[in-house]
Amino acid sequence: MKRFLLMCCLFIGLTTIVSAQTQAGAPNEKAKELQKKLKLTDAQTSKISAIYDESSKKFEKIKTEQHGDNAKMLVAIKPLRATTIQKIKAVLTKTQTVKYDKLLNDTKGAAGTGWGDGWSSPQ
Repeated sequence: MKRFLLMCCLFIGLTTIVSAQTQAGAPNEKAKELQKKLKLTDAQTSKISAIYDESSKKFEKIKTEQHGDNAKMLVAIKPLRATTIQKIKAVLTKTQTVKYDKLLNDTKGAAGTGWGDGWSSPQ
């Protein structure tokens, strides 16, 4: 009985962790976080979510094609990052663009991730 309860707890814990990791980087969540930081309208957030979704799919394709070779991935992702940022900036107002540029250039947070990291970063 103890073994069964332990296995159930382990399964629930792993399921929760996987679910949280999957949703944390979701395009919709990333757009909502940007909405808070830049005071985006709902329409802007929706457009940016679509941009992140498109970029995320392209990023996954690149990862698959490069078979996990980080050096090749960095080269292949660079144009995607630049395009993603350009598309996002096209949705923003001038004031929001200034704030977005600051987010992109800020140093990484304590968790090691920043707006300049990942498939939406400039470099």
